[in-house]
Amino acid sequence: MSHIVTVQEAVTAFADFMEPTNAELDAIELEMPAILADVDLIDAQIIALDHTPNEVDARRIRRARNRVLVARRDLANRTTDESAGGVA
Repeated sequence: MSHIVTVQEAVTAFADFMEPTNAELDAIELEMPAILADVDLIDAQIIALDHTPNEVDARRIRRARNRVLVARRDLANRTTDESAGGVA
């Protein structure tokens, strides 16, 4: 009979290379408005699922979708400007 052993050390071993780099943290910070807009949209959709959707729910979801689109547009424009060397 073979025994099953855990490899807890190997799974939870933490090395310096596993930390996010400054560039990765900057990218997350750059995308944060889009991430938060997505969270707001999901929250609005969850609220609408909780009961029979009404006009207020539809308005809340529509506004949240618009905020997501604006945030994504701004992010796309910002990354395009940065990749072009800031010349626009």
